[in-house]
Parts: sequence; structure tokens; C-alpha cells
Amino acid sequence: MSAAHIETHGIDIIPEDARKGRAASQFWPWAAGNVHVLSVSWGGYLLGSGLGFWQAVAISLVATIGSFVLVGLVALAGQRGSAPTMVLSRAVFGVRGNVLPGIVGYLLVVGWEIVLTSLAVLSTATVAERLGFTAGAGFMVAVLVVMEVVVVGLGVLGFDAIMASQKWITSAVIVVSLVYMALCLPHVHWSALMEHPSGGLAALVGAGVMVFCGFGVGWTSCAADYSRYLPRSTPRRSLVGWTTLGGSLPVCAFIVFGILLCGSDPQLMEAVTADPIGALTTMLPLWFVIPFWLVAVTALVAGAVIDIYSSGLALLSIGIPLPRWATALVDGLLVLGGVVLVVWYSPDFLTPFEGFLITLGVPLAAWTGIFGADLLVRWREGYPAERLFDSSSQGAGHVRWPALLAMLATCVLGFGLVTNSSAAWLTWQGYLLGPFGGREGAWAAANIGVMVALVVSFLVGLPIALRARRERLG
Repeated sequence: MSAAHIETHGIDIIPEDARKGRAASQFWPWAAGNVHVLSVSWGGYLLGSGLGFWQAVAISLVATIGSFVLVGLVALAGQRGSAPTMVLSRAVFGVRGNVLPGIVGYLLVVGWEIVLTSLAVLSTATVAERLGFTAGAGFMVAVLVVMEVVVVGLGVLGFDAIMASQKWITSAVIVVSLVYMALCLPHVHWSALMEHPSGGLAALVGAGVMVFCGFGVGWTSCAADYSRYLPRSTPRRSLVGWTTLGGSLPVCAFIVFGILLCGSDPQLMEAVTADPIGALTTMLPLWFVIPFWLVAVTALVAGAVIDIYSSGLALLSIGIPLPRWATALVDGLLVLGGVVLVVWYSPDFLTPFEGFLITLGVPLAAWTGIFGADLLVRWREGYPAERLFDSSSQGAGHVRWPALLAMLATCVLGFGLVTNSSAAWLTWQGYLLGPFGGREGAWAAANIGVMVALVVSFLVGLPIALRARRERLG
């Protein structure tokens, strides 16, 4: 299939003669989806949470790599079952029981697509100000239209076009980013970095959870979407390794560089948390501002492309009767409306909206644990294609209540151990934090509920998966 032709496969099983590629091909989509310079701002978040320099570096590397290992493991299911992630999820939740996980996955990727696109449009005004003129509404609308045409266009074309474009996008962003880092190196001061005092265990755990949830875990619901075309003979270790490397390498590089920059300049650390792209342009010579902006926007587009493709597959998995390419158009309209609302009508909407998306990290972690347990148990058995599309009791099941109830119960536990101050309507969370000092205690911002949801759901999911396997085998 050519990259210039519309992909014909939707959520169906990829036939043997259509499988192609190598494990190394997984590097490109995951690198492209995470190579944006916004990761630099995480250096400011980590130091701002009370960590010392070496603590921030260590926890960012461990949490980032660990989170993308999860993505690599879920990618194994795609290579094994040759179907999108949320279709394979039907094996454990049932065809109709999987609607809830499908909606969670859909809202998450569409939501982050709105955030990425909004940030790219908002950065236009910032860069224009840096260059000495005002970006009018017409220019910003033009930027939004161009972005949506590219994102939706690639989403419509599908897998081959996305894989081909992401390789070029990643290469270009890496080259310009290296120039950017070289230009900013004079702003790094080791003496200032060493002055940051070390933080306590709560701060360290909280920072680790924040990074863990902010990157790899958010991609688990998409991981099999890009590995489902790989031949069954693809080495498992290579698939996990290339997926992990693609996602974690750019993130680790940008976060560590962000720690170096923000730790050297307290004013930059404060500015970068409010306006990442704008703050980073202040250190650049004028001639490099436009190339930097173009690459920053292109990288955000790359992430949005990953989102729109997977959100379309998630939409199909919950039973929406549309061809795959049409879901990209639907998502494009939703994102367009969301970006217009964020950029032009609701200046205070982005922060609470991001809070809502972060809140979705709890059910996503709960789903990941249960799905991972089922993947482990059924690895040799695989995913019988006919059961993934049969809602009867003889198929994957109308609703597999044990798994669905386990996910809901784990969410109740997880929500009780996280806090979210991004919006007033999210402050109900944290109702189980009493033994840890309450909603204002040292552990309140650690958001341990996400990790608890992930671990507990996996442990609960194992006996559920084992029992289901015994039933299948008679």
C-alpha cells in the first residue's frame, strides 16, 4: 500500500499478506509523537516540585523509560493479535463491555490533540511578539487551518502515510533541536544547579508519578495501533526495545536539558511553566526564532497525527458505524471546535481541561493493568479473531463483568489517592488521603493513586484472566 493512498483497513484483523516492516520501524512514530520541545518545560516542573538537580535527572530518566516500557509491552499485543489496541481490549472486557475503556481512550487522545493544537496556535502570537509585531486573528486562523489540514489529511490517508511522514518529521526536529541546544548551552550554570536542595520522599515519588503518567502511560491505549502490521515473526525484545527507545529518547533528552536550563535560571523556570515555547525563544538569537517556531509547531502536529489516527480507531472500536477515514474528519471537526474555544473564547479553559485529561490517567492506568494481565495470560493462545467481533456469550462476550467491575473498583481506589486543583469540579478527589496527611499533606501532590490503580488492577486482573482462560479451554 502506497503512502499516497487511503488505508483500507480499519479495526479488522490485518491479513498475513499485508503484514510488513521491522521492529525498528516503531522508533519513528513514537519518537515523532514525543520529540516536541514542550518536554523542556518539565525540567521546570520537576525542580519546582522541590527536587535537587541529580534527583530530578534520575527520576525523570527512570520514570520516562519505565513508562514507555509499558507502551512497548502493549505493542506486543498488536503484533500478536494484528488489531488495534481497543479492539484487542475486547478479549478481556467483552465486545460491549469494552465501550467504557474505549470511551476513556477516545476522550484522552482527542483531548490531548486539542491541547497540542491549541498550544501550537497560541505559540504563534508569542513568536510574533518576539519578532516585534502582533499576530492578528486572521494569521492565527490560517495557522490553525493549515495544521488541521495536515493532521486530518494524514489521519485520512492512514498508516503508511503516517509512518512515512513521521520519519521525516522526527529527523528534521532532531537536527533543529540539536542546534537549539547548542545555542542555549551558554545559559547553563553548574554552580546554580548544585544549589538546589534535595527533596523528600514524597516530592520524589510525586515527581516520578507525574512523569510516568505524563508520557508513556498516556500512550498505552494506542500502542498496538502501530505494531499490528508487523509480521508475527518480529522478535519480541526488538519490538519492545525500539518502541521504548523511540518514545523515551527524545523525552529524556529534552527533560534533562530543561532541568539544566531551568535550574540555572529561576526566572526562566517560572516563565517556562506558564508559556513554554515563548519562554524558550527569549534565549535564542533573532535569526533562529522562526526556524525554532516552525519546528516546535511541526512537532506538535506530529503528536496530533498520532492522536487522530488512534482516536479514530478507538471510535470504531466502541461501535460507531463509519469507515476509518471518516473518523478522522469527525475528530478533526471536534478538535477544530475545541481549539477555537480554547484560543478565542475561553482563556481560562485550558488549565481545567488539562486537569480533566490528567484525571483520566486513573481509569487509563486501571485499564492498562487489567489488559496487561490478560496479555500475559493469553500470550501463547493469542487473540482469536472471531471472538473479537462476536458479542454473543460464545464470542468475546456481551459484557465481561469481572474485568469491568475490577476496573471500576480500581478507579474508586485510585481517585481517592490523587488530587487535582486544576478545576473546582475536580476537587472531590483525594478522599482516601487521610492516613497520608489529607488533601493538603506532603503526599497530596504525589498522585500515588495512578500507580496504585495500575498495580492493583494488574494483580486483580491476573486471577480474572486465569479463570477466563480455564473457561475457554474447557
